[in-house]
Amino acid sequence: MTASTAAPVSTAHFDQQYQTHLKHLKHLKRKGRQPKTIDAYSRAIRRIGVHFDHQIDSLTEAQLTEYFNELIASHSWSAVKLDLYVLKFYTIHVLRKPWVAPGLIKPPRAQRLADVVTVEDARRMFAATSVVSYCVFFFTLYSLGLRLGEGLRLQLGDIDAAHARVHIRDAKGNKDRFVPLPQATLDLLRRFWQTHRNPVLLFPNRHAGLKGAASATTPLDRGGVQKTLHKVVATCGLKERSHRTVGATAMPPI
Repeated sequence: MTASTAAPVSTAHFDQQYQTHLKHLKHLKRKGRQPKTIDAYSRAIRRIGVHFDHQIDSLTEAQLTEYFNELIASHSWSAVKLDLYVLKFYTIHVLRKPWVAPGLIKPPRAQRLADVVTVEDARRMFAATSVVSYCVFFFTLYSLGLRLGEGLRLQLGDIDAAHARVHIRDAKGNKDRFVPLPQATLDLLRRFWQTHRNPVLLFPNRHAGLKGAASATTPLDRGGVQKTLHKVVATCGLKERSHRTVGATAMPPI
């Protein structure tokens, strides 16, 4: 059989196995994994399949060693760990085989301090953000110490003004938590809500303009928020700085 006739058969077999892989990804959902994690596993197994010409059912330790040596040299450790976890998952749950290389790689343990802008830097960022919804959103993230996705998912019912706290739902690890609610943040959010009056979302999207925000069913666009934040950070020159610490809550600029 020639290579030209063998390739379609190989690809068809891999596609069949990939469909089985997708079914097993539902197992991740049942275990509480976030959708973006499940999506990352799906994309990774397709990428690995392409690298091995769709022949990944019987990979040897030597093949895996060569693959990860190349991957370590060209990608971050987060990418290396993702491919390692995906291959182990595929082997154990889809192929129902033992993992052939339990001691293949050992990612280094790293503990890094997160870059946290100073109060003065935060004020500059807020002042450089011309769109009110983004400005309020950035201030809320900063004052509450939230991740981007956590802020986008905020709803009116999450704000507990009586106890000065905010209920953060579906956070990292699929866990909920409460965070303190500064009075300055509460006052700002109340004024901001008067501009859109959405009955559910704290930060509704603006796809239909300000008038349509009241009936919006989805939050601000994640890509738009990230793009704006990158521009603001670059404008303020924060990428060139380090040793940032947080000292107090910056007052809102609006």
